[in-house]
Amino acid sequence: MPGVPGGVVGAHSLVQQLLRFARLQTRSCAFAVALLSGVAASAVVPRLPVARYDLLLVYGLLLTVVFRWCGWETGRDVAIIAVCHVIGLAFELVKVSLGSWSYPEPAVFKFAGVPLYGGFLYAALGSYVCRAWRLHDLELVRYRPWPTAVVAAGVYVNFFSHHWLPDVRWVLAVLLVAVTAGTSVRFTVGSVRYRMPLALSFALIGFFLWLAENIATYVGAWRYPNQMHGWQPVAVEKFGAWALLVSVTVVLVAAVQRPRAVR
Repeated sequence: MPGVPGGVVGAHSLVQQLLRFARLQTRSCAFAVALLSGVAASAVVPRLPVARYDLLLVYGLLLTVVFRWCGWETGRDVAIIAVCHVIGLAFELVKVSLGSWSYPEPAVFKFAGVPLYGGFLYAALGSYVCRAWRLHDLELVRYRPWPTAVVAAGVYVNFFSHHWLPDVRWVLAVLLVAVTAGTSVRFTVGSVRYRMPLALSFALIGFFLWLAENIATYVGAWRYPNQMHGWQPVAVEKFGAWALLVSVTVVLVAAVQRPRAVR
């Protein structure tokens, strides 16, 4: 740009890239945003024709059909999202039975205190990773699939076992950093290719999931014990829990990506 200082041009380019990145991230979060919007809307409607949790189950299924029909999710994406849904429901069944949180409202499609729609909260994370992988043309470089998968499995199991056995989440966090040391995520924004450590991406996604959890509990998606008599912010340590848990989803998605995307 003639007559424009180089610093101004650089700042303008940076702002453009940030806006492009924000747009791509918004598109990646489309399923999660739509799901949370439905949860929020159902909380303010005075009289629903059916139980709220049952209505949200139908809404989640409709979202899945619409996203597939519009081509926003591939058949492979839907399969991964379904697996995330099942894994999430198993997680919910154990945690609710132990009193970690609860779904206090009645529903027909509710088993052992867990409404079936609860799995969509984890399916939304699977949708985000799948869409971000495609929209950003993600590529894992120097990725160690088996060691990373073993640690991710340990993370998942520890979320259950720490109720009876010693909590080793900090040990698992160190192991996760160790097995992903040197592993980077390459992603595209506009015409520029960037690189980020995989462990850092876990932390960043975990932070935004913690923010989303605050929104979800505020609109009554579920309740922690300290929120039963009025909403309270979700404990900060849940940020670390999400940062660990997201590794499970990334391992699942990476396992079915084309070979070029995982090196």
